[in-house]
Amino acid sequence: MALLKLEHVRRVFSSGKQRVEALKDISFEVDQGDYVAIMGESGAGKTTLLNIIATLDKATSGVIQLDNQDLNQLKEQDAARFRREQLGFVFQNFNLLDTFNNRDNIYLPLVLAKKSVAEMASRLAPIARQLEITDLLDRYPSEISGGQRQRVAAARALITQPKLVLADEPTGALDSHNAASLLDEFDQVNDTGQTILMVTHSAVTASYSKRVLFIKDGVIFHELFRGQQSKKVYLKKISDSLTALAGTGEEASS
Repeated sequence: MALLKLEHVRRVFSSGKQRVEALKDISFEVDQGDYVAIMGESGAGKTTLLNIIATLDKATSGVIQLDNQDLNQLKEQDAARFRREQLGFVFQNFNLLDTFNNRDNIYLPLVLAKKSVAEMASRLAPIARQLEITDLLDRYPSEISGGQRQRVAAARALITQPKLVLADEPTGALDSHNAASLLDEFDQVNDTGQTILMVTHSAVTASYSKRVLFIKDGVIFHELFRGQQSKKVYLKKISDSLTALAGTGEEASS
């Protein structure tokens, strides 16, 4: 059974007499434990799609459900609680508070949910070990590297035990070494059953996923499944699909 389901989702923006159809007709499902990358050129609708799934925006029409809950029908106060309790976010620019140490940055969504200190500590310990940030918890974001900051951000996303982790260009601000390290951690988290939906421009980053959706002009242009393919073969198919997406090659085939 699908954890996330989108059916014929449209998003139209209006400004005076001008109408922009950012999403024309998007339908797909994400099962529990899946790891899906979304790719496409700038302006293809990736950010709009992520914002709708994150309940930061509403679809003009269509159905979007997470665990059978209709996200388009959530009232604003309910949407804020839903984001805090059901979703985890990893952003390109970390979005950590410099005035909080790393431990308190990770605790923040649980503080907002009014969890006890004991529960917060018990949740953090295994995540910190897995992400190798235990020794960094009492330091501040400004005192650690970009790769370490992104691991702290990932811990903040995971500590709420979310149904779905949304990652928006999570490796965009990292060098290749730190990007690979973070993506290895994403692999391990996904292996434990965590569902991940990630927007990325990087074919290398997308090659860590189990499935890639390519968006062009507000619709799903193409889809790739990794299956039993090696990462090298999968990466080559992703790169070929991006070439086709840009209109410089023939339509890719899976």
